[in-house]
Amino acid sequence: MTRTKKIVGFTLGTLLLLIVVLVVVIATFDWNRVKPTINEKVSEAIGRPFAINGDLTVQWRRSDTESGWRHWVPWPHVAANDIVVGNTDWAKAPQFATLQRGEFSLSPLPLISQRVVIRSIQLTQPSADLQRLKDGRANWDFNIKSAASDTDEPSKWVLDINEIGFDKGRVGFADETLQADLEVLIDPLGKPVPYPEIAGAAALPEGAPIPKDYVFGWAVKGKYKALPLKGEGKIGGMLALRDADTPFPVQADVSVGDTKAVVVGTVTEPLNLGALDVKLKFSGKSMADLYPLIGVALPDTPPYSTDGRLVAELQRAEGARFKYENFNGRVGQSDLHGSLTFALGQPRPKLTGELTSKQLRLADLGPLVGVQSGGAKKPSDETKKQPANKALPVSEFRTERWRDMDADVRLKAGKIEHGDSLPLSDLNVHAVMDAGKLTLDPLNFAMAGGSMNTTIQLDGAKTPMTGRVKATARRLRLKQLFSTTESMQKSLGQMNGDVALTGTGNSVAALLGSSNGELKLIVNDGVISRSLMEIAGLNVGNYVISKLFGDDEVAINCGVTDAGIKDGLLTTRLFLFDTENALIKIDGTANFKNEALDLDITPESKGFRVFSLRSPLYVEGTFKDPKAGVKVVPLAARGAGMVVLGAALTPVAGLLALIAPSAGEDEENQCTTLLRQMQKPVKAPPPGKRAR
Repeated sequence: MTRTKKIVGFTLGTLLLLIVVLVVVIATFDWNRVKPTINEKVSEAIGRPFAINGDLTVQWRRSDTESGWRHWVPWPHVAANDIVVGNTDWAKAPQFATLQRGEFSLSPLPLISQRVVIRSIQLTQPSADLQRLKDGRANWDFNIKSAASDTDEPSKWVLDINEIGFDKGRVGFADETLQADLEVLIDPLGKPVPYPEIAGAAALPEGAPIPKDYVFGWAVKGKYKALPLKGEGKIGGMLALRDADTPFPVQADVSVGDTKAVVVGTVTEPLNLGALDVKLKFSGKSMADLYPLIGVALPDTPPYSTDGRLVAELQRAEGARFKYENFNGRVGQSDLHGSLTFALGQPRPKLTGELTSKQLRLADLGPLVGVQSGGAKKPSDETKKQPANKALPVSEFRTERWRDMDADVRLKAGKIEHGDSLPLSDLNVHAVMDAGKLTLDPLNFAMAGGSMNTTIQLDGAKTPMTGRVKATARRLRLKQLFSTTESMQKSLGQMNGDVALTGTGNSVAALLGSSNGELKLIVNDGVISRSLMEIAGLNVGNYVISKLFGDDEVAINCGVTDAGIKDGLLTTRLFLFDTENALIKIDGTANFKNEALDLDITPESKGFRVFSLRSPLYVEGTFKDPKAGVKVVPLAARGAGMVVLGAALTPVAGLLALIAPSAGEDEENQCTTLLRQMQKPVKAPPPGKRAR
């Protein structure tokens, strides 16, 4: 053997011996000796106390997942027990996270190319307590320091984890900005559950990727927005969170206060909350309870429920957008269907959509127009309860919530229930909320065989609120309008009217108390009686009718009203009833500010009928407690109809415009005849003679 061969052989033998010694040392090394160094370096890197309090072991094992010569390369299998990550000095929990045991296997060869490949990580009873303060400080924000480099360049090392498993986990979450204090428990299902078994095959759009299986079950309890919260559900595997191309499966059944929600579907890019596509069912005692949860001002309603498809785009540059598509819902005994879109953005979020309904009950949806609903909560604030001596509603509109969002919603309904005697149908309303200004244009519906066309504008951006109402009633049939009154079933007459009002105030009483505008109304071919007044609850009217006509039913040829309103004071310009026996003229005022009445009722006999009443009547008092009586001043003798027919031409011309014949009906009715007669000049009696 030459000298060179001896040297080469000696060198190779020495290297082999060193490798064997190194392997033996590594295999038999007590890794607990380096724990203090590891704890110190990690603590310094994360800016928090870190400690491996239990055993730290490294075992070399051949991989079962590799093939060929790679199968013979041993992998280090690291196991650490009782791991603790300390918390910030301001956090409530003593530790940020604890782990009873952590194990992972590391592939050594990829380290050469700066890749850390970990085939499997197994965690035993992980626990974490997450906390965020009102000022935004969060204990999950670590002050990571790099000992290798002082630059901000990203690391060239790549972490590749294939699988994460754990037997049971716990997460505490306390967030002062979200007003949340929750505890979540996560437990493996034991056997993965395919997505279609939970969501149903129909939940997947055609051609969409199949989501991962459900792997973990979870349960949550605690408080959110000061409301008790509890729930349970299922989610996909931990590594599926990192797959941005495959939807992540979620399923939840959660209740917050009286609100319950059931969700099943997928999340895209769950770590970045990219998008949401779920079937959503939720229900509750009142929609108003949703305000602290979603920040959208909804009315105080009876119990409700709905189900539909919720699609959310959470990473839009303009702000997140939520679409609740093709939902079916109920509010009380009313049904609602359609689609709604809620988009976050500047200057305010906006709600848009189109809704339809087969049947709406105003008792269910009364809060939309400021009426206390039968199933809704009663006001807790004593100042908002209706005073016993007031007839006009004093409950204030909550305009401060109107500025929280904008809206553009259309609603069409087939049938509208309002008690047993007022048939309504064919509702068509377009509601627009813009910077606190609410506009209902149109607000149209069919009623009593006729139509009501209305426009309402309420400017909640002003304090106090300003309001404007314009409404027209056409061809309302009296027999349908008073369907429970037997005497009205003989009537063939109609009602037509116009009203235009503007006012200022945050309640119906305040708006009317400051209102300006006018009211015009015509009724032809009706019937009036004491029983009608009793059904309407008009005790004063009952008294007046009995004084004028006794207990008889009296046909009304025509009734006309033209009144002006200024600063809440309604003043009659023309208020006249033409009956078969007499002309009855009403003069006076109705004050909406203090609800005071001051009316004079003057009857003028027709033909040879002699009234037992020889003096005018009066109505005084308030809307809630009106008083009626007979004036002591004798009725002045005059020709029948001289005063009442000498009316101003302007109100008569305006009232004539309300008379629009129905299809196939004669244009001439008794109101037409009366009003045209009133337009003719009345000849004064010769001097020194009294009219008869």
